[in-house]
This record gives sequence, structure tokens and C-alpha cells, in this order.
Amino acid sequence: MTERQRCSWAGDKPHMIRYHDREWGKPVHRDRKHFEMLVLEGAQAGLTWDTVLRKRAGYRKAFAGFDPNKVAKFTARTKAALLKSPDIIRNRLKIDSAVGNAQAFLSVQKEFGSFDAYVWSFVGGEPIVNRWKRMKEIPSTSPVSDTLSKDLKKRGFRFVGSTIIYAYLQACGLVNNHTMDCFTRGAGRP
Repeated sequence: MTERQRCSWAGDKPHMIRYHDREWGKPVHRDRKHFEMLVLEGAQAGLTWDTVLRKRAGYRKAFAGFDPNKVAKFTARTKAALLKSPDIIRNRLKIDSAVGNAQAFLSVQKEFGSFDAYVWSFVGGEPIVNRWKRMKEIPSTSPVSDTLSKDLKKRGFRFVGSTIIYAYLQACGLVNNHTMDCFTRGAGRP
């Protein structure tokens, strides 16, 4: 039996392979999942995705199952307790931004009916499908991530630079960057 070919970033660690095969690049349309990925992608800044994935369960618990309504109400005491938790990345700026981003997220939901409607409008409602042959061809930003990043910042979001947002767009399937030889490319994805 031959080994399945997948995007090289997945490597050989089981949790990375599982994430690649089951989640990365699949179109997301649930607001809570959008919020989760914004929190996790922001947490990754300066770190590896492997590090973040290993702490994902800790984040889920610490950030109320990624419920933006609950996270938006976190107090200074809650944030101080999170800074002591070994289950997440203990960075004051990242924790503060997750809480502030939850508040901004709720404002977007109120204005657009859902965060999903808002974010998918940046790609015309359909995934952008790229045809990269090798990972090194994939850029770290795009005109869409530049535009979305700028708009999110205007709305009060933090840790949403263009590189972070491009990673988020890929993770949530708004941009399909599975390489041409990746077996998941044809698995129900454009």
C-alpha cells in the first residue's frame, strides 16, 4: 500500500496529519469555529502551529469552548488566571487580544448577521482555489488577507496582521492552498 501524499507542512506527527487531513482547508461556516481559528492563529504569532495544536484542548477549556459571548465577558481576574495556566500560551497580549477580539467579533455578528457572512464576503462567497505545486510557492499574504486584516483592525481586532489572517483563510477553507499532489485536494474540496 502506498503512502498518501499530503502537503509537506503536515510532516509525520499524528496530530499535525490529523489536522491537515480532517480540518485544514475545509470551508468553515460556523461562527464559533471562525472564532476558534482566530484565537488559535493569533496565539501562533511567533510560534509554530505544532505548539498551538498541542495546546488546543487547553485553549478550548480556557476560552469557554470558544464561545465569543462568554469570552467577551472575561474579567481582569479571569485573564490573570489564564496567565498562570500551563495549558495555553501564557502571553498577556495574546490573552487580552482574544478577549477584545471576542467583543469585536460580537459587533461584526450584530452588523452582518454572522461572522461567517462577513468573512466570506471577502472572497465572494466561494473559496479561492490556488494550484500550487510545492509549499515554497505559497505566499504568506495575499491581497485578500491584506484587505481583511485592515478591515478587522479597523473594527478593533488585534493579532490579525496579514500573515496571521492568510493562515486563518487557509485554515478555514476560504483559500484552498492544498498542493496539487495532496490527496485531500480532491476529497470534496474545489
